Amino acid sequence: MTAEDAASNIDDCSKKEKFSIQGGTVRLENDLFAGTDQNYTNGIVLTLVSHDIPGRPQPKCLPFPIRLHAQLIQYINPQFWADADTSEDMQNVVIRLGQSMYTPEDLTRKDLIVDDRPYAGLLYMGQAWNRRQHKPDSSREKLDTREITLGVIGPWSMAEDAQNLLHKVRGLDRFQGWGNQLKNEPAFEFAISQKYKKFRGNGVIIPGFSSDLIRSAELRLGNIETSATLGVQARMGWSLPNDFGSYALKPGAENRPPPATSLHGKANVKIPVASRPHPGLHFFTILEAKLVGYDYTLDGNFFHDSHSVSRRPWVAHAAVGISAQSRLMGHGVKMAVMRVYRTREFEEQKENQNYGSIAVGMNF
Repeated sequence: MTAEDAASNIDDCSKKEKFSIQGGTVRLENDLFAGTDQNYTNGIVLTLVSHDIPGRPQPKCLPFPIRLHAQLIQYINPQFWADADTSEDMQNVVIRLGQSMYTPEDLTRKDLIVDDRPYAGLLYMGQAWNRRQHKPDSSREKLDTREITLGVIGPWSMAEDAQNLLHKVRGLDRFQGWGNQLKNEPAFEFAISQKYKKFRGNGVIIPGFSSDLIRSAELRLGNIETSATLGVQARMGWSLPNDFGSYALKPGAENRPPPATSLHGKANVKIPVASRPHPGLHFFTILEAKLVGYDYTLDGNFFHDSHSVSRRPWVAHAAVGISAQSRLMGHGVKMAVMRVYRTREFEEQKENQNYGSIAVGMNF
């Protein structure tokens, strides 16, 4: 296909079928918020979210990277869009650019610390498709996510440079053992995530004081992590956003699903005030249990011999937080702050870990 043909095909697409960005989120996680500097010590990610796309994606209407990603999802999971031709469900695309870093406890040692976790960093890009689905005769709705993450582990992740810069700015001592970090290698992960909650109508928010419960199930496969997770999130507050909750960094975390106003057409919107952004505040708590089969931060390099520790197969997560949304200069804005607690991930680990997470998002 020539460039002229491609341009002609795009011109044939409707505005809803074309790809465009409608919002974004920046999230920072760091254990300094909890007064420590070890294990999972920092994570930062920029997330961009597309506008809502109806029905089955039209490849000719998508930029090449998004089109290729959709084709990979179709190849890996052919059933993901199996009912899209007749469904009124909506979907969007999420693009994530991020970096994560892990360190042992003792920052002064330059030698290999064999009984503590490896120095490790990951620089990555992830792309996900979110499908928000509700059958008219059902009392619940689902957010179905498929994500492919590509990246690099090792010095090319620039985790050492990022941590040294952060410590210099904050006047903190540098970690001396980065010379022992994991070796360079490509990183890959395919993730399936499903979240369920009670269907609460077609509004962007749920008016007044209310609560809800969101159940989740996830599967990750790859040399970043291979795991299965079950979780539940409880929320309570004023003007709850009609979405699928707030989460720490992981596939499907910044889900930013298509708004419920997109489901079944505008004719079904029954609450006018709920069809537009509205100030609100709510509290939430998360409980998760995870079975881990592989974790590069504990098992070391997949393609090379490297330092590793004795990974524990079962890990539990808990989080408590507060989230607020409002309007700023005509744009919807949202902030979520949480404290995350994690049980010991490897046998040599002396105690559980906790860290802080803060996310700020805006609709453009």
